[in-house]
Amino acid sequence: MKATYHKYILNFKKPSGTSRGVILEKETWFILLEDKDKKGVGECGILRGLSIDDRPDYEKKLQWTCANIHLGKDKLWESLIEFPSIQFGVEMAFQSLVSETPYLLFPSDFTNGSKSIPINGLVWMGDESFMKEQIQEKIADGFHCIKLKIGAIDFEKELQLLRFIRDYFTPDQVEIRVDANGAFDTINTLDKLSQLSEFKLHSIEQPIQKNNTDRMAELCEITPIPIALDEELIGVFSIQEKEELLQKIKPQYIILKPSFIGGFRGTQEWISLANKYQIGWWITSALESNIGLNAIAQWTFLQHNTMPQGLGTGALYTNNFDCPLEVSEGQLWYRMENDWDFVNIF
Repeated sequence: MKATYHKYILNFKKPSGTSRGVILEKETWFILLEDKDKKGVGECGILRGLSIDDRPDYEKKLQWTCANIHLGKDKLWESLIEFPSIQFGVEMAFQSLVSETPYLLFPSDFTNGSKSIPINGLVWMGDESFMKEQIQEKIADGFHCIKLKIGAIDFEKELQLLRFIRDYFTPDQVEIRVDANGAFDTINTLDKLSQLSEFKLHSIEQPIQKNNTDRMAELCEITPIPIALDEELIGVFSIQEKEELLQKIKPQYIILKPSFIGGFRGTQEWISLANKYQIGWWITSALESNIGLNAIAQWTFLQHNTMPQGLGTGALYTNNFDCPLEVSEGQLWYRMENDWDFVNIF
């Protein structure tokens, strides 16, 4: 078996704002496996400045992985414990290699086109008019769950945006999730949560920075809005550490990004613990290309979670890969009639 890796830069159609700044491009890496006439592809979805494996030796670890591909998926996963995005790329590449086609990894009613996955519509940070425009577009497109990035503009203006939605749509009509990406100050967070609760939100992701576990545990106990952990899960590697974190903080939800938490195996560990402690969860992509998004979506469908998932990022880039994934009326579909147009980047 031969393994190679390749870098690819994804370009955003529009600058995309988060509380950590505006992103113009997204770096990703692909692992390509070749075994006789079979090929497999895996995506290592790293986000610079956020992924725990954003390290100077990242490319060296990719080189090592390809040189030691003979160790197999399971041994490599264990050796790559500090590189969750490469764990995911390796898992995906091996599954792709043994599949009927490189992109039909987990056949199901989703991949045969008979069932879909409910997803949230993502509204990026920006000025008030830009965010309002996105909200109107998402609702017009049939989304019943909207996720807003907050924490970058004036808080009162963000409240006005939420008020705008609630003036026209009840919680039964449009579910609202907000994601603070750790932007709130640990001292005044509860006051902000109280103001946000007026709009009957589904949840708020990561209101304060990770590693403030004592304060996060306090907030989760008294919050008027369900709290979902996101960045808090990054860099928590062992089963014991994962369980201790959930036992201490007791969040209402956790959000699972396979590229950040050890691929499918790492995600499954979190799901098992969440189910044990009656914590809700959903799965989100981490701005992967359609290649990684395709694998995550297919796997997610098999988990039978009926909540809207965070899998609507396929249309963000100018140079993504055409694929069967299609968003319609707030649902992600796998349209079998739409074939892959995989640019020959290898």
